[in-house]
Amino acid sequence: MREPKIVRLDATEIVKFGPDAYYQPILGDDAGTSPIRTGIQTSQPGYVAPMHSHPYLEVLHVLDGMAEAWIEGGEDRPTLLRKGDTIALTTNVPHSFRVVGDAPLRLLGTHVSPHRIVDYKDGAKSDARGYRLWEA
Repeated sequence: MREPKIVRLDATEIVKFGPDAYYQPILGDDAGTSPIRTGIQTSQPGYVAPMHSHPYLEVLHVLDGMAEAWIEGGEDRPTLLRKGDTIALTTNVPHSFRVVGDAPLRLLGTHVSPHRIVDYKDGAKSDARGYRLWEA
């Protein structure tokens, strides 16, 4: 019998998503040895995710805080997400979210793919691991 994989969040890598957010990969690796990739994103009040899409289903579960999420063309009709809410974002549909309120937002994200692939609407590039390149 194979042993279960245990991941301690305090021992995971921290990937900066600009000055106001960071991501901690949990399951999945650069070699694509897992059918999914999961991680926790922590974002400060005021953070807005750049409009982007994925060629697979993405599922976000709010662990703490609040956000407004929308798909391209629906910027004027955001959906409020609170602790405990889950949103499933359809394949190849550009989407974004912003932190609302005065508390940090913590999301558990699941990419239904062995590789993290992101297409940014503003043309920004990703590194080989699928993380947006940004300047400090």
